[in-house]
Amino acid sequence: MRLFVAVPLPDEVLDLLASLARPEVSGVRWTTRDQWHVTARFLGAVDDIQPVVDALAGARPAPARAVLGPAVTRLNPRILSVPVAGLDDVAERVVKATKQLGEPPESRRFKGHVTLARGRGGADLRPLSGEPVAAEWEVEGFVLVESALHPHGARYSVVRRFPLS
Repeated sequence: MRLFVAVPLPDEVLDLLASLARPEVSGVRWTTRDQWHVTARFLGAVDDIQPVVDALAGARPAPARAVLGPAVTRLNPRILSVPVAGLDDVAERVVKATKQLGEPPESRRFKGHVTLARGRGGADLRPLSGEPVAAEWEVEGFVLVESALHPHGARYSVVRRFPLS
């Protein structure tokens, strides 16, 4: 199984993101509503899911308030996203609990975001940046997700839900 841990978005935030402009631009592939989340940790291929479930059950992040926005931006030259603040403790505890499982955790600092689009073939995402978007919500928990790769984008299935303490 190819797994990652994510913070899901409430319906009102999904609706807000769905209302953003999504112009047809050569080389830009827009993500879909069912793909929107904030990744706390990518685990990659995992043969036995039970140690991951057990580790995440003990992670116990503190209650969190997520802050989306203030605008659409580029995470890097190939990723159009919206920043999400307030999830550092969730990500830190998830990484700590699972550091011996799956792929090694990324060494760079956590940067919460929702990916809106990916560019390829030299697509310029700069003109797509800057649209204001903002929301806040109380985070209820995080999820363990299976990711199945497909030609038109990954498909995600929630394997297990974990409430915040």
